[in-house]
Amino acid sequence: MKDVTVSGKSVDEALREALEQLQVTQDQVVVQVLEEPKKGLLGFIGSKQAVIKVTVNIDPIHQAADYLQKIIKNMGIDSTIDIQKVNDREYQFKINGDQLAIIIGKRGLTLNALQYLTNLVANQFSDYGIRIELDAEDYRSRRKESLEKLAQRTADRVIKTRRSVKLEPMPSYERKIVHTTLQELDKIATYSTGDEPHRAVVVELKN
Repeated sequence: MKDVTVSGKSVDEALREALEQLQVTQDQVVVQVLEEPKKGLLGFIGSKQAVIKVTVNIDPIHQAADYLQKIIKNMGIDSTIDIQKVNDREYQFKINGDQLAIIIGKRGLTLNALQYLTNLVANQFSDYGIRIELDAEDYRSRRKESLEKLAQRTADRVIKTRRSVKLEPMPSYERKIVHTTLQELDKIATYSTGDEPHRAVVVELKN
């Protein structure tokens, strides 16, 4: 949970500053008054500002799910989202509904973009790194199987031609699938090159 400690001439002024810093509304926070303001002698001698601690009281996972639901609705698609907790920091959002091909997009590009935005929202309200994986129509498992086959075909090609092959750019978790698939092969080495979002896997012979 995120929190800030701020001061102001009054509790209300300090609260407005805290809400601006946290980019939330008052109903989303818990306020603890650490020091009440004091006017002091003649209005300023010995005066003290109010000091408050404001803590964000938002479930980052539900916030991210609500955000995703609004985006999908704006796309004109009716859907529901099933949330599965993998561990303390990893979650899977499974999107159910019609017209899911639109949500997935060509080679999962739309799904990946939605996943990126959903993770940004979740981590805006969390002090530790949260990872959310979006899935629709079991696209992730089908994509994983496709990447494993691609990796193996590419390795065979590299061994046969003795020339390295650079694959198309992929997000980090897809590159990891390729690396993992080929890491046990004696004759093959892999590495990633380039900058996001154009980073790609290179498959080559081991020296």
